[in-house]
Amino acid sequence: MNALFEIKGMTCSACSARLERVIGNMDGVKHASVNLATESLAVNFDEQLTSTEKVIESVEMTGFEATEKIEGTKVLLPISGMTCSACSSRLERVLNATNGIIMTAISLPGESATIKFNSAIISLRNIRQIIADIGFEAGKVEETKDAHKNFDARRKQNEAKLALMKQRLINALAFTIPLLIITMGHMVGMPLPDIINPHHSPLGFALIQLFLTLPVMWFGKDFYLHGFPTLMRGAPNMDSLIAVGTSAAFVYSVWNLIEIAISIDPQMKAMDLYFESAATIIALISLGKFQEGRAKSRTSEAIEKLMDLTPAKAILLENGEQILTPIEEIGPGDNILIRPGNRVSADGAVYEGHSEIDESMLTGESMPVSKTIGDDVAGGTVNTGGGALKVRVKNVGENTVLSRIIKLVQEAQGSKAPISSLADTVSFYFVPAVMAIAIISGLCWYAFSEEPFSFALRIFISVMVIACPCAMGLATPTAIMVGTGRGAQLGVLVKSGEALETAGKIDTMIFDKTGTLTYGQPELADSFIAAGNGADEVLALAASAEKQSEHPLARAVLRAAEDADLTLPKTTSFNAVAGLGIATKTGGHSILLGNQEYLNRNFVGDLNNKYAQDAAARFEAAGQSPLYIAKNGKLVGILAIADKIKEEAPSTIKKLHELGVKTVMLTGDNEKVARTIATSAGIDEVVAQVMPDRKAEVVNKEKALGRKVAMIGDGINDAPALASADLGIAMGTGIDVAIESGDVVLMKGDLTRVLT
Repeated sequence: MNALFEIKGMTCSACSARLERVIGNMDGVKHASVNLATESLAVNFDEQLTSTEKVIESVEMTGFEATEKIEGTKVLLPISGMTCSACSSRLERVLNATNGIIMTAISLPGESATIKFNSAIISLRNIRQIIADIGFEAGKVEETKDAHKNFDARRKQNEAKLALMKQRLINALAFTIPLLIITMGHMVGMPLPDIINPHHSPLGFALIQLFLTLPVMWFGKDFYLHGFPTLMRGAPNMDSLIAVGTSAAFVYSVWNLIEIAISIDPQMKAMDLYFESAATIIALISLGKFQEGRAKSRTSEAIEKLMDLTPAKAILLENGEQILTPIEEIGPGDNILIRPGNRVSADGAVYEGHSEIDESMLTGESMPVSKTIGDDVAGGTVNTGGGALKVRVKNVGENTVLSRIIKLVQEAQGSKAPISSLADTVSFYFVPAVMAIAIISGLCWYAFSEEPFSFALRIFISVMVIACPCAMGLATPTAIMVGTGRGAQLGVLVKSGEALETAGKIDTMIFDKTGTLTYGQPELADSFIAAGNGADEVLALAASAEKQSEHPLARAVLRAAEDADLTLPKTTSFNAVAGLGIATKTGGHSILLGNQEYLNRNFVGDLNNKYAQDAAARFEAAGQSPLYIAKNGKLVGILAIADKIKEEAPSTIKKLHELGVKTVMLTGDNEKVARTIATSAGIDEVVAQVMPDRKAEVVNKEKALGRKVAMIGDGINDAPALASADLGIAMGTGIDVAIESGDVVLMKGDLTRVLT
């Protein structure tokens, strides 16, 4: 079982490393991963040996707070009609026994029900109906706490925390700056009033420092509240270093102040105060913490923008009426209306209407995509066309494409790169080692040198403070969060920190051909028309004959006829021969379409015509597939169909070569077509006529040579190769993309994204 927990109280990488070690050593826990940047703990465990309650208990015993994050939609519904505890108990029992409902809690005094449910299984409208069937009535949703709302609440909480940090920093600086002027000003000739001048009034000089330092230590109280308890538990962290170091400086200075007050060498003791050291350390560390917090808050902007794309309401089509309904009440199978200019409310398929959809938020493409009956649409995209669309809902809530992308980005931001895991391990041992070194350094200087105790104390404090391991524990996860967040904005979804790190080491890029280097959509590229026939007539005959065919070449012919605005003759009969061609009755003529072998079998004349043979050879040399067309037993033309190479492919390959990356193309096509495409793109090596399972062998062969290999493909047919590569990159449109196939998903089908 996998569980995710929100952790509070971690302040540095030593905290996260210690917690990860404690939870990882629990009986039944297979894997535990703590992310300091997202303040979360992911645990994979055996339910027979442990439970989420035991994990939370262990977290709390370690000194932190833990709250389990449960996926699902949570609503608070007012319930009317309950008169006693028997009513509430019955309602709670029925709802908890309903498939799709995760948890129900009924409040009789509050006349409400808190319900957490899986929106992929049951909708809020279904829940309302169940409540009504029992004899009660559910009112309007008062509060919704789904994943988006939880994220928004966390964002607001972080904003409030950041505002508090900023205020404390300003307050600390307001006292620290005057303190530095008083203690250091006389060194550069700045005058001080006699009442606080160390030469005229040592006691006044010491007291003013004490009064300015105390507020700074109060504003930095979190260092002490976190640092000393962890030290007492035998697991010191960064806060422990700050707390011990500044406390030592403060206590030593207070001791000297007391000696000044009782006139024990006041002039000398006045020069041996370290109040400003304690205050400056707290102020500067607070500044660093604030900057770190601000950087972390910015990493969530990409997710926040994606979440804002989800509409709050949908137009439900029910019993011939249009009902404006909260999106939480929409479920799979519902019919919704998408008016021009509106955002699509949920994932679904168009069952009526035609319009254009702006999918730029998923793919980055600025051009809208035409949508008609049978086409899929994604929640969050915009109907920019002039027509309304009626959509049958497929996915809602956390199951939509948009939610999956958001979850993917969140998981990537919470993942660890190998170097980050190393930093956590180092940090775990680093803090105790630093404290030991600081103590030994101070004692050695005091015992074996002629320097006074104050000098040894300065050595102790210096080692304690300058060795704080914040950078090791926080720089890497913060960089991962920023990198994956920016990647999401550019349409590049990086699934893990490890993938991000591996991408920088790639020296071999293996490309699938169809749909990756090419558009994956065959088009009419050229043609040969036999003497005595018209080009439009031949194309119209071919298109009419192909109308009933599902072959990709047939769709290319039909698109060409549509683009030419041709009127198609009527087809009265259709017969397809798998792998060869089709025979039809079209416009009163016997029509044959297919490869040369098919027409030879049917004794078509003029196939050996020199001009036809030359054209066919030219088409094949260009990597195009010839489609022969015969009318009433005679060849009338050859259509050349090709999957065109992407415009950006040659420039992308050239740039990869400049970066020292070797390029390889894999394809199931024949050698001649493969070589033509590879030459046009500038690919180094070609492996043709390979089945999907053999693609993985090619990847492993390159890896065996000691190369770092990236495989880029469509994410479905190339799954074995993607999984075998050091870095799997899945191409996709952003809707049908196989999000789980690769380590990186390119939401936009633009090859230049591999250079991002």
